[in-house]
Amino acid sequence: MYLSTMMAAPEVVPSGSDAQLIISALVGFAVIIVLITWLKLNPFLALTIGAIGVGMGASLGAGKSVTSFASGFGSTMGSVGILIGFGAMFGKLLADSGGADRIVDTLVSRASPAALPWMMSLVGAVVGLPMFFEIGLVLLMPVIILTARRSGLPLMRIAIPTLAGLSAMHGLVPPHPGPLTAVTALGADLGLTLALGVVVAIPTIIVAGPLFSRFAAQWADVPVPALFGADGEEAEGKEKEDPNRPRPTFIAALASILLPVVLMLAKSIVDVIEPAKQGVAASPSKSILDFLGNPPVALGIAVVFGIFVLGSGGKMNRDAISKTLDKSLPPIAGILLIVGAGGGFKQVLIDTGIGDVIARAVQGSGLSVLFLAWMVAVLIRVATGSATVATVTAAGILAPVAATLPTATVALMVLAIGSGSLFLSHVNDAGFWLVKQYMGTSVGQTLKTWTVMECIVSVVGLVGVLLLNLVI
Repeated sequence: MYLSTMMAAPEVVPSGSDAQLIISALVGFAVIIVLITWLKLNPFLALTIGAIGVGMGASLGAGKSVTSFASGFGSTMGSVGILIGFGAMFGKLLADSGGADRIVDTLVSRASPAALPWMMSLVGAVVGLPMFFEIGLVLLMPVIILTARRSGLPLMRIAIPTLAGLSAMHGLVPPHPGPLTAVTALGADLGLTLALGVVVAIPTIIVAGPLFSRFAAQWADVPVPALFGADGEEAEGKEKEDPNRPRPTFIAALASILLPVVLMLAKSIVDVIEPAKQGVAASPSKSILDFLGNPPVALGIAVVFGIFVLGSGGKMNRDAISKTLDKSLPPIAGILLIVGAGGGFKQVLIDTGIGDVIARAVQGSGLSVLFLAWMVAVLIRVATGSATVATVTAAGILAPVAATLPTATVALMVLAIGSGSLFLSHVNDAGFWLVKQYMGTSVGQTLKTWTVMECIVSVVGLVGVLLLNLVI
């Protein structure tokens, strides 16, 4: 969904007429939903069939459709897949060592049930500031699950606020790579964009997180899922049988979660202070932080750190650590295939050129420049399933307009594009399937919770931008 290389989007020649591309995409979405909900096909198979069907229907050609799907699948696995693997290892280690228990006990003991959704929103926002959504999700999943189980609150009362914090940070606040890309493309003032982004993000997270979670919990009253493949009742039973088992300290458990956050945040800050210049070698400190703050490296370091710190805190020997790491991977095999297929479907949509068709359709429409920026990003996001493609394309389209606008308006345009890039995550978004599989929800339940939450983040973000535009 979010994790992609930030670069200028290549020119794509539409494979068919505008009407043909739009119809093919709509039919493809419908087919995928029917295959999953009515025929009960595995989402991996449904996405594969739908992606190749869309490509052929859009005159991309059978061979090119398969190649495009495979390219998107491989690209997603090369980025998100690695992170899911490391995240599963880290999550299982955090759970088996008792580190997740320690964090959850601290949170639950210091916050009332009514305050927990608000606290989880803050946790999601802090972790999500420098992180891609997928990384934040896999890091916080053990905490989400155990907090819901221990507090007795519905899963969605804990999960939705956390996801809202992660998502809003992704779309609205630099130095996250998404907004930072738009800042660069539009020539916006980074400090002003950061300040305005925080102002918009706070009410957005409140509305889409703690407030909306009350409705989400009613619309999707699902049980708390098993923690990384372990049976939930057995896990709870073990906790009751041995409540005083050795566990890492709260500081050690928290440090293990925040380590990759700090590494990636440091890299983002250095990128702002010392931007890369063609033909100019980076300083030694920047080179080191570029390596350590690279998402797969940062999460890999967290796993190694956890082996020593969490393992020793939980009194785990080498055999226990090895068993934990081995058991962490089989349960995520299905998640990997489904997320990869979502990435393949997204790539087929991009290669047909439907994103460019939508972008051309809204140019010169005479709409408010901030609303237009949001709308361009929304349409491309819905069509392609990629927040990155939506951000890069919308920023590229509106760059000439931004050159004539006041500094504050350009900063708000960055936030409008970021808000639009989050709208309506659905079946062509790999992140949709990642959330669905981790939460154990059906397609319908995921649409009613995660998808609606993303729409709320997007719309409230736009409202915040338009209100700020009236006062600055």
